[in-house]
Amino acid sequence: MIHHDRSLDIDAQPHAIWSILSRFMHIDEFAPQVTSVDALTTGKNGVGSKRRCHFENGTSLVEEVTDWHVNKGYRVRLSEMAAMPLTEGHAEIKIEPLANGRSRVIWSMDYQMKYGPLGWLMGQTLMRAMMGRVLDGNLKALADKAQADDIPYMQFAYY
Repeated sequence: MIHHDRSLDIDAQPHAIWSILSRFMHIDEFAPQVTSVDALTTGKNGVGSKRRCHFENGTSLVEEVTDWHVNKGYRVRLSEMAAMPLTEGHAEIKIEPLANGRSRVIWSMDYQMKYGPLGWLMGQTLMRAMMGRVLDGNLKALADKAQADDIPYMQFAYY
């Protein structure tokens, strides 16, 4: 698997960031390239929750939560991603507390490419650059939302 991650220090406490991320079915409220989300499960968000993310370019994929840690982050398994040159993919978001009420958010992707050695090379070059832009954009948008006045701060208490 190819591993790629990005991190950003955000001027917000972990519970404030979690209050955004724990709204699992609403990633389209901040992720720039996600145009809409279909909730594929109902009930409380956590392990087993599934969503279909629709992107600006007309593609979609399904994400299923495989790990869920309140105020710390979650991990998802990607599926139904025929438009991507991947055989397997996982994404993880971690929230680490820092001094002075700040947090470090680490967003990572682990993926296995199609097409053997040529795919591996493509994963190390083109996919790495594309993933870097996507992860950086997501982190910046998350930071902007976390620093906005309309954060649902009490959300973290329920998930």
